[in-house]
Amino acid sequence: MKLHRITALIVRHLYLYRRSLPRIMEIFYWPFLDLVIWGFITLYLARYQSQVPGFVTFFLGALILWDMLFRSQQGITISFLEELWARNLMNLFASPLKPSEFLTATMAMSVMKVTVVSIVMAGCALVFYSYNIMVIGAWLMPFVLNLVVTGWIIGVFTTSLIMRFGQEAEVLAWSMVFLFQPISCVFYPMEVLPKWLQMIAFVNPAAHIFEGMRTVLSTDASPIRDLAWAVCLNGALLVGVVAWFYRTVAYCKDQGLLVRVGE
Repeated sequence: MKLHRITALIVRHLYLYRRSLPRIMEIFYWPFLDLVIWGFITLYLARYQSQVPGFVTFFLGALILWDMLFRSQQGITISFLEELWARNLMNLFASPLKPSEFLTATMAMSVMKVTVVSIVMAGCALVFYSYNIMVIGAWLMPFVLNLVVTGWIIGVFTTSLIMRFGQEAEVLAWSMVFLFQPISCVFYPMEVLPKWLQMIAFVNPAAHIFEGMRTVLSTDASPIRDLAWAVCLNGALLVGVVAWFYRTVAYCKDQGLLVRVGE
């Protein structure tokens, strides 16, 4: 072995991080994310341990719902990456295919993936932990629908970034949704967050869904207020992100970026 060849290869990989924000985030954000998520969970358990019944009910329900959101986002971004990896992206957008048709197809794929994964996870939770996701009751369906739409929003936004910035942004297909996890309040209530972070979490539709889930499981009260906020925020954000996608496609076509991304 030659040290200079080893050093050259190390330097080559280090140069990739100089101007690549996604790669830098991959190093620094994940340890920070683990610290934040489990830190807030610890605060929640320490502060409310005598008031919160059935931790298993809360956590397993939250985990299943979070996976629905994650798979919804993945259904869109992975479908896009499949076309990119197959070098078929240029062919698609050179055809009469409209951006609306592309988004509709990827959203349909997202729904199919969410359906299959949800059935598997709910079945495994029932078999291994005797946990029935239907304990959430009639509110489960609007919760799931809103989480799917939130996943679409993140997925379309991520697809736009990959289309615009190319290969170095591909890591966002797996990491983007986790950027929102600390402010989604998946495993702890919003009130555990610092005040300034609560204001950011308030505009995240997923946070209202998980707040509503905890309301149903702990008090049997109606989460209609949380659902109303989630629906309104999802509607506004979906319109905004679809408009952003159309603009990104137009820009990439005008600048010839689709050829660079697709090859």
